[in-house]
Amino acid sequence: MIILGISAYYHDSAAALLNDGEIVAAAQEERFTRRKHDARFPGHAVRACLEAGQVDLDQVDYVVFFEKPFIKFERLLETYVQFAPLGFRSFRMAIPLWIKEKLFQKTTIKAALAELYPGQAPRHDLLFSEHHLSHAASAFFPSPFDRALVLTMDGVGEWATTTAAIGRDNRLAIHREIHFPNSLGLLYSAFTYYCGFRVNSGEYKLMGLAPYGEPRYADLIRERLIDVKPDGSFRLDQRYFNYCTGLTMTNRRFDRLFGGRPRAPESPLEQRHMDLAASVQAVTEDVVLGLARSLRQETGEKNLCLAGGVALNCVANGKLERAGIFERIWIQPAAGDAGGALGAALYAHYCHLDRRRRPESPDSMRGAYLGPEFSAEEIESRLRAKGAIFSVMSERELIATTARELADGHVVGWFQGRMEYGPRALGARSILGDPRDRDMQTTLNLKIKFRESFRPFAPAVLEEQAGDWFARSLVSPYMLLVDGVNQSRLKSSGDSGAIGLDRLKEERSQIPAVTHVDNSARVQTVGPNAHPRFYHLLREFRRQTGCPVLINTSFNIRGEPIVATPEDAYRCFMGTEMDRLAIGNCWLVKADQDPARARDYRAEFELD
Repeated sequence: MIILGISAYYHDSAAALLNDGEIVAAAQEERFTRRKHDARFPGHAVRACLEAGQVDLDQVDYVVFFEKPFIKFERLLETYVQFAPLGFRSFRMAIPLWIKEKLFQKTTIKAALAELYPGQAPRHDLLFSEHHLSHAASAFFPSPFDRALVLTMDGVGEWATTTAAIGRDNRLAIHREIHFPNSLGLLYSAFTYYCGFRVNSGEYKLMGLAPYGEPRYADLIRERLIDVKPDGSFRLDQRYFNYCTGLTMTNRRFDRLFGGRPRAPESPLEQRHMDLAASVQAVTEDVVLGLARSLRQETGEKNLCLAGGVALNCVANGKLERAGIFERIWIQPAAGDAGGALGAALYAHYCHLDRRRRPESPDSMRGAYLGPEFSAEEIESRLRAKGAIFSVMSERELIATTARELADGHVVGWFQGRMEYGPRALGARSILGDPRDRDMQTTLNLKIKFRESFRPFAPAVLEEQAGDWFARSLVSPYMLLVDGVNQSRLKSSGDSGAIGLDRLKEERSQIPAVTHVDNSARVQTVGPNAHPRFYHLLREFRRQTGCPVLINTSFNIRGEPIVATPEDAYRCFMGTEMDRLAIGNCWLVKADQDPARARDYRAEFELD
């Protein structure tokens, strides 16, 4: 039974392929089109998935879309009616688009597939899942649990913004829901917008900014914006928001409450913005923990699965894990809308077709390495076509050379194996650096990534040594949990008294480039099975330096999707101050390249 899942038409379009329930491939459309958060039909991703499965469209049994457009349209209409006449401007802009493109998506999807594969069609008619059921399925069915509570939280799907489902064997049933306009995701996005970052893109910046501030506005948020009930549910006071009726997230009443107009994008950050970030982060964590406690008591479930955009808030995830409310937690690495493609396919396989499920340990996501890969011959041919100068090494030589160059302070682009599915680079499409170098965080932000100086970097650490460097011996293969740096690795100089962005200058630990200003880190643990080459690189770096940790950040510049092809990687290598590049077994040194190949391509991407 071959099933193709698709998510599209809002943001982060993607496709995923199952063969008898096994996840064969999954990829986001943005990686191929080079258009970040691309919402268009994921034609390139569909083709990549079918090629990975070595099947044509007429061999696919079912195609499943991740949500139900008619129910979403119903929600839009009812919202406009409820808030009339305030919502007329938004209504006037949205309805023609829905009538022309979005309402009749069944026809649109079939036409797009027919254009991709002329004369072919799936064996059965198109199926539709529901948005939050797709999220829930993406979290529960790949997890190692035979039963679990599944909590999904995001901006909004059709009507639901938060759902609690119960997963048991091959069944998944919604237990409780919170509906639009009451949304924890939209509350967080409102502050993202107010602090000058892009909604559905800049939420992770707000999370990274929060430790620079104090939660001075948290009580005000609780008093005026969100009413949290004893059972963990909540309501938002819509008098302060504009997302139901207008084209912005907040309104003038919100401005007056927090002391000014929204920050203009790219303008200087003030301490007030840092305090606002800290405040909404604190409230978000409280709501997540409150929901978790209530649902654990109500359902008695011992295991928790998480998905939806809020599940990418790794600070909240870390606090939830440390709270010990559940015995085990598993988080879908593609927790946002891209993961809906996979969830839709899994829901069809297990719930619609009633197929037997055999939970795998630790999970069936294969480390999230589910995208395209390139043979040695393809890599060498593509690099030659770009005029690249490179040498070809054995795997052992490549690993030893990369570790030595990293230890010498060089920044290395690392392009290996299958591309990751989800927003995190996990060692397949990564930029690597030495975390012991106190200047490396600034170098990577300003000279490689061309992004804001305050943004932290994540450490990749050997799984077996995580407890020696971080507070807890967590297994965190998907970089979705924040942990504290081990006390034994912290500097003893104490608080310097610096505030705001001046705290960047503090050397906080033995691995300062991955230690955030609150002594935390977004940890990725690396074991020997999912990506052996990355694991062996970490082992070799430890052998050479005594440190089993590397900086791991996504292989791209600001506003650009993570690189997908050797050509993408070479262009990024030549357009930044990256020193070395390892693609497969090919090794490239910047000084050896033709300077004419260098090109500043930052203007090609909108700032995220």
